[in-house]
Amino acid sequence: MNAREVALQVVRDVFPSEGRERSAQEALDYRVRAAKLDARDRAFTTELAYGAIKMRRALDWYLDPFLGDRAVRLPPTTREILRLAVFELRYTRADAHATLYEFVEIAKRHGHRGLASLANAVLRSYLREPPLEPQRELFEDENEYLGTLYSLPTWLVRQWRSLFGGAMLEEMCSGVNRPAQFALSVDRRRIGVAELAESLREQSVESRSSALVPESLLVESVGTALREESAQGRWWVQSESSATVVEVLQPQLGERIADLCSGRGNKALQIGCRLAGEGSLSCVDRDSRKIQVLEQRFAEHRLDASVLVADVRELEMNERFDRVLLDAPCSGTGIVGRRPEARWKKESGDGERLAATQKTLLDAAAPLLYDGGALVYAVCSTDRRECMEIVDAFIERNRFSRGLIPAQLEPFLTESGDVLIPPGIEGRDGFYIARLERTL
Repeated sequence: MNAREVALQVVRDVFPSEGRERSAQEALDYRVRAAKLDARDRAFTTELAYGAIKMRRALDWYLDPFLGDRAVRLPPTTREILRLAVFELRYTRADAHATLYEFVEIAKRHGHRGLASLANAVLRSYLREPPLEPQRELFEDENEYLGTLYSLPTWLVRQWRSLFGGAMLEEMCSGVNRPAQFALSVDRRRIGVAELAESLREQSVESRSSALVPESLLVESVGTALREESAQGRWWVQSESSATVVEVLQPQLGERIADLCSGRGNKALQIGCRLAGEGSLSCVDRDSRKIQVLEQRFAEHRLDASVLVADVRELEMNERFDRVLLDAPCSGTGIVGRRPEARWKKESGDGERLAATQKTLLDAAAPLLYDGGALVYAVCSTDRRECMEIVDAFIERNRFSRGLIPAQLEPFLTESGDVLIPPGIEGRDGFYIARLERTL
């Protein structure tokens, strides 16, 4: 089975006509492994599948003039084949005739002769007269235009305009279609950031230190040296934006720290490494499978922490902490550049629905702090209902005020003094982070 056919399988797993839906990453890992693709074909499969998933709206815009009324009657698999083919023709350095031949052959294997003939006719028509990219005057407003051009839901473009303004909006829309920034968090107890960078350079992996987070290493070229099983407990994969949350928390030696909704524990590992055995870390998550992974990771990194399977909203703890991290469940609109299917799996009402959960989580976290302690609230969301509106309302009903943010994060500060990282700029994920301090 070749790379193009595997890419089709991945797309169909993400958008199934029936049966279980997989994430793009899960589908890619499973299908590539089953097909026993080599590294080169895996890279090509990833480019095609992820690209066709991300650019779904734009691809349909390019295809619709050639399909007309037939578009609504096309079997889903044939439609996906056409999307993949046009993505390869439009967005990669394709050999046009090889691309057309391969996808028509795939259409023959996945449909009857008539569908293969249709695919052949549509793709040949596309090659004879490729459409221009969307033009502003064809759309009723700027949000519709940018949503079509960069293949994003219009409601998401509107949300970003509301939160970030128009100056950087198109750069953000374009940025989330490029590869997401790849970064490592380094266990500096075991190896220095510069030392790891040099070690990776010797293995043809280029990297540079983050200007935002001292333990974060930004990888500019990825090679086989970056298989996580080869890390030997010295580093783990974690985006720079995610690592910024712990930089805002600023855990200090000897302190008692709680990580609520800790998940699989990237931030918990950061905290544990910063404490370096001097202090205590307590982690809480209601998903027992995630807690099991977290315990394994703590053992791998030789870190001590207490872990608890519990819902934070029903938590009964007599302990008090110097700092509490609440990385709350959210709509995830800040990470649509990293997860190709995310833009199509989310809805405009998700932020309002999740805000109620975030409110109760924050209220449950507040009593766990000592007076003068710091509570950091973070979401990988760009929905103001999950960001500043949640924090503003929390401050109104509690004895908390906003705390100081590390100086290097000043370019990302909102008027209220919170950190707001725009998605897509320099490959970063979108994140909102607020530091709240209990007043005496």
